[in-house]
Amino acid sequence: MKLPKITKPYHLKDYKFILVITVISLSVLGVMVVGSANEVYKSRQVVGLGLGLVAMLVISLIDYMWIQNFYWLIYFMNIGLLILTLTPLGTTVNGAQRWIDVGFTNFQPSELSKICLILFFAKYLMNHEEDLNTVRTIVTSVILIAPNLLLIVLEPDLSTTISIAIVFCVLMYLAGLSYRFIGTMLAILIPAAVIFISIVVQPNQPFLKEYQQNRILAWLEPEKYASDEAYQQNNAIMAIGSGQLKGKGLNNNTTTSVKNGNFISEPQTDFIFAIVGEELGFVGCCIVIGLLLLIVVQCILIGMKSQDLSGRIICCGVAAQIGFQSFINISVATGLFPNTGIPLPFVSYGLTSLVSMYMGIGFVLNVGLQPKKYQ
Repeated sequence: MKLPKITKPYHLKDYKFILVITVISLSVLGVMVVGSANEVYKSRQVVGLGLGLVAMLVISLIDYMWIQNFYWLIYFMNIGLLILTLTPLGTTVNGAQRWIDVGFTNFQPSELSKICLILFFAKYLMNHEEDLNTVRTIVTSVILIAPNLLLIVLEPDLSTTISIAIVFCVLMYLAGLSYRFIGTMLAILIPAAVIFISIVVQPNQPFLKEYQQNRILAWLEPEKYASDEAYQQNNAIMAIGSGQLKGKGLNNNTTTSVKNGNFISEPQTDFIFAIVGEELGFVGCCIVIGLLLLIVVQCILIGMKSQDLSGRIICCGVAAQIGFQSFINISVATGLFPNTGIPLPFVSYGLTSLVSMYMGIGFVLNVGLQPKKYQ
């Protein structure tokens, strides 16, 4: 079997510059908001942006089909990195052991997992396109994703686990999973989810840790937990509302600012959308959401023109990851979901998250550079 070359003679006109400009625009806005939330992290975010741009450019010029020849290596490398976080080499921050100290920063393997698993399953599911709806392939796929989810949830990082699990379901659907099977699973999972939630809010429930249960209870009864678990979300909602139409401005010194009063802990990460709302107002929130939506739509459109199933899965998988992750982050900041930590793509502080998302965009750009299906 002849392997594809690492690069091809691409045409500049096929490079999706609109997607690149959209991503960079959102990232620059993110740097400004992160700097306003906490000036200490601004220079590091700029470094992450630079590294991300380099990674995106390099990956966009490497044939994704060549990279997918090593899909099993990618899978086991990802498993190995996740295992390392749970060893003495892992770094613990705020009770979570999710990072590996690499000297100049803490590397978070679970963020890279989001892209690695999309690459792996894009190739794996394409190889099993003909027998995807057999019990053997479905069960094998679940078995392959399970160790990754288990290792991430042990860190613990429940929000990333849920995010990756949702994207996995999307990948299975894109690969051609039958509607009959999807309908059967929904008929089982929806009642199971209702039963699960009714159980986890009870005393002495066996499924969640105490702090996770308290976050759900605080979401259901915010007034009762206003000074404890609901404190962050209540203040985030207050911050977003106080920004009104145009916001109070970046780096403002307003004494009534929720951010300036330190009422939101770690505002540069999980609750960065609250800073956007307070300092850039409703207009700023709409710009951020609009840019994210534009990125998702462009990724899907590129995937629809892909020359093979794996390219379509990569593009739509990256779109799903960005879309679901953004939805979860913004829903937490606005009180629609229980408090759970997950970064806002291209906006929240975090070198691993930012660079990983740029890597995902790099793969999407390469899919867009390939000859089209009917050309």
